[in-house]
Amino acid sequence: MSGERVYNIEGGAAVPLLAVSLAEAGLKERQDLQEWVIARPEILGPDVIVVAFEFDRWQDARGDRQRDRLDVLGLDADGRLVLAELKRDQAPDTVEMQAVKYAAMASRFTEADLVTYHARFLSARSGQAVSEDEARAALLDHAGELDADQLRQPRIVLVAGSFTTPTSATVVWLTEMGLDITMQRVQAYRIATEGVIVTVSQLFPVPDVEEFTISPQRAEAEQAKARRTRKRERSTVVRLVRDKVIPDGTPLTLQPKTEYDAETRELIQEWVAEDERRGRATWVNSSKPLRWEYDGEQYRPTTIVKQILSAAAQIDGSANGPMWWVTEEGMTLTELAGSAPSGGFDWTDLHTILNALPAGRWTTYGDLAAVIGTAAMPLGGHVASCPDCVNAWRILDASGQSRAGFRWTDPSDTRTQREVLQSEGVHFDGDRANAAQRLLGEQLAAAAEDPPE
Repeated sequence: MSGERVYNIEGGAAVPLLAVSLAEAGLKERQDLQEWVIARPEILGPDVIVVAFEFDRWQDARGDRQRDRLDVLGLDADGRLVLAELKRDQAPDTVEMQAVKYAAMASRFTEADLVTYHARFLSARSGQAVSEDEARAALLDHAGELDADQLRQPRIVLVAGSFTTPTSATVVWLTEMGLDITMQRVQAYRIATEGVIVTVSQLFPVPDVEEFTISPQRAEAEQAKARRTRKRERSTVVRLVRDKVIPDGTPLTLQPKTEYDAETRELIQEWVAEDERRGRATWVNSSKPLRWEYDGEQYRPTTIVKQILSAAAQIDGSANGPMWWVTEEGMTLTELAGSAPSGGFDWTDLHTILNALPAGRWTTYGDLAAVIGTAAMPLGGHVASCPDCVNAWRILDASGQSRAGFRWTDPSDTRTQREVLQSEGVHFDGDRANAAQRLLGEQLAAAAEDPPE
């Protein structure tokens, strides 16, 4: 802030420090300021991680390479992009418009784009190859999901030693028009002759009074953001229940995410270890889809997480609950909702293949899903509720075992899945069906293309 004063306490006395520019302190823009932001992304705002830096892979509609270079590309916990322009000294009058141009170009990024760029960033920083799967996991672990609507509304952060009056006036006006722009000032102070400290102060919007000066357009944008955050869990649950992606009775396990620090996660793990029921639930296809084993009641995913945070760490906070609950296969509820086909998915090929499954053979949910273009869990949910899915007892899990929750359409039928398969000639080694009798992808695809008369 313009009136900032910094003191060094010497022998109980407050001694004012001498303000110097970063240049006078011998600090550089790329080697110092940029590295600070990468190491301490909270400079850009709370809960921000760095996706990439010195980003220059822009292309126009014709595929021609653009020469612009964005200093830092980040992602906040709401799944919103954060674009940072860094200037060691006074920012030029055009800095805000340059950032707006970057925001316009970045608003076209897809999840696949961000995964690719983040994998390159992590590989470069660690000196080891980081796969795109690992990069995607890191992004989703931080943000919960990468929603296209959120990605289209980047937030801009300008970081500089000072700003001109025209730049400040333009930023205020752009904010009144609904853009989300923050101005951060970095200031160096010399301690005696040998040391330097640096402060980072938010110039605009003014902290603590921002809510009183916010424009109607910006307020509407903030309210929309809050609604999207609240809808995230609701939309996940609604889709999972609507499409019956997860069969009733599917076991789920609590897996704390990094939106809380390591100490908090350790407290949660210790609390759960005292009674393992605290970390277990089963799925029920209803508006409150988790039956918590700890008390037998049904809740929404986030409601249980909030109770656990309060009991284990005395934190009155929330979390992206669907990301904290995982299946035995290691998939979160959010991932399952993302992998589920839309309500209009055509199951015709599945019905054709199941009708062609011969006695004495078996297949898996994963094999079928790969052939028809969906995921194993939503396919299993469909099979469990579809009267047209014949021969469903010939579907086993990936290990060749009966899947938990298998039910006959006739509730009076007490036979086990294994008993019926054995009566049809399928051999078992312990609990596992004979692998030689398994129908694989190519054979299933052939059945879809050449159904029986």
